[in-house]
Amino acid sequence: MTLGQRLSTLRIKASRLTPRAILRVMARLWFSGLFYHRTLHGRRPRQLEFLPNEMWPGNADRGTAIINGEFTFVGQSLDQKHALWRPKGVSREWIEELHSFNWLADLNATGGEAAREKARELVGKWLETENAWRPNTWRGEIAATRLINWLTYSEFIFLDAEGPLAATWMDSLARHGRHLRRLTFILDPGVERLIVLRALIYASLCLASRAGRFEKWSAAFAQDIQAQINADGGHVSRSPQAQFRVFRDLVDLRAVLRDAHADVPDALQNAIDRVAPMVRFFRHGDGGLCLFNDSNENENWLLDVALTRAEARGKPMESAPHTGFQRLTSNRSLILVDTGPPAPAGFDEHAHAGTLSFELSVGRQRMIVNCGAYAGTREDWKLAQRTTPAHSTISIADLSSSAILPGPMIGARPVKVSVRRNESAGNIWIDAMLEGYGGFQALTHRRRIYLSASGGDIRGEDTLSGDRSNRKFTARFHLHPSVKASTVQNGESILLRLGDGAGWRFRATGGDTNLQESVYLGERGRTMRSDQIVVTGAMQGGDGQVKWALIRLAGD
Repeated sequence: MTLGQRLSTLRIKASRLTPRAILRVMARLWFSGLFYHRTLHGRRPRQLEFLPNEMWPGNADRGTAIINGEFTFVGQSLDQKHALWRPKGVSREWIEELHSFNWLADLNATGGEAAREKARELVGKWLETENAWRPNTWRGEIAATRLINWLTYSEFIFLDAEGPLAATWMDSLARHGRHLRRLTFILDPGVERLIVLRALIYASLCLASRAGRFEKWSAAFAQDIQAQINADGGHVSRSPQAQFRVFRDLVDLRAVLRDAHADVPDALQNAIDRVAPMVRFFRHGDGGLCLFNDSNENENWLLDVALTRAEARGKPMESAPHTGFQRLTSNRSLILVDTGPPAPAGFDEHAHAGTLSFELSVGRQRMIVNCGAYAGTREDWKLAQRTTPAHSTISIADLSSSAILPGPMIGARPVKVSVRRNESAGNIWIDAMLEGYGGFQALTHRRRIYLSASGGDIRGEDTLSGDRSNRKFTARFHLHPSVKASTVQNGESILLRLGDGAGWRFRATGGDTNLQESVYLGERGRTMRSDQIVVTGAMQGGDGQVKWALIRLAGD
């Protein structure tokens, strides 16, 4: 890292030292103290005044596996015979899934007394060992999701609220509410704070002792959601995954308020109407999400159900200038391009160095993709999949377009990202510019992409300029695992066969073209082998250019 990059990164880190950030450090010390759990004591609710309805159906097969003692999250299975609540050798994502209790939906879907007994058994064991604060399992998002799930499946877990276990559980519900209430003072605006506020609204509806706080938490939620949704409906994090998470929370909260005969804030309804078109914007032809900024495909049916429940019919826009994405569609071809800078500090937890990367699908077949989001135990993989080489764009030497820092966060970043869009007779051009590649103010990447009205002619031009050193560069086009690639015409072009048999030809000038191995992380918790088209070259006198084309073969 150069001196300029270090200074830029230090400035960004310093900007994060807000009063709330300092307060979070102090609060963490308080939370981890020997006596914090005593401060959560208080009056125990005698009963639940309201029972939220289940919003999303579980998986009965997964529920049966849990009854048999097998837990599978993000592609990794663990037997209950091991130290279940504090297992070793599993990822942070695995721990979060376990302690969030989302799997109660799977047990509920299984039905029967065996499932109920298993749910009660696991809740009881959790209360025995995990009812005091721990940094990972009592983090705001996890504790809030756990509280929501406990309230939602309360009738499934306990047919009545009698007995010592039920009393301990009711006490823990109140303890969760008290802890989450304190987090509202120290959490910055973001997805985590939204989830915490949503849980507090649930508690105010369900627990008589919290009823007087409904208006307060409802107003706070409305204020936060207004601050986090851009004018085009995109979430400020620029993550399709986070976009959908927030969207689901909005739809769920509205349904709960309706069931409780409570007022639905205008801000909540307006947010649903604005966010829904952007969820559609981020969907490929196969129905899944695109892979920008820490996102996976997600399950198509879940997206369909959420959009149906939203009762929002807004169509996806072609351009999302505030969130920084372009959507090009013609015939059966769909191109999604990242044309924005990384999310601002404080919202860049999901940010990747993928500016000017693109994805392409034809019908229901994905062709050009980004690598996706890694969910596993290896920290080097988590960092690597956030770098520019893990995206379908140009990387320069050993740089990424934005500096990737653990945390996760973004350090040195582009000075400016701009885009122009033109359309004529069904043909679409975009001209995007990234100024200050990797924090180097003089280094610029310009990407132009053309999509024909037929959808079968796609052309691109990548131009590098402004830096007088003769840096090497690599243009990458990651292929979906279903795409079969082979070199033809003595390596001058590459033949691509999609999963449905359709053929495309790739050609490039300005560098050496070859095929290399890649990985695909589009399915959460699963690593799949794939290929990537790689065009390598070197800047001459500070300039470099790659021209490339994807042409659909005649008859396909």
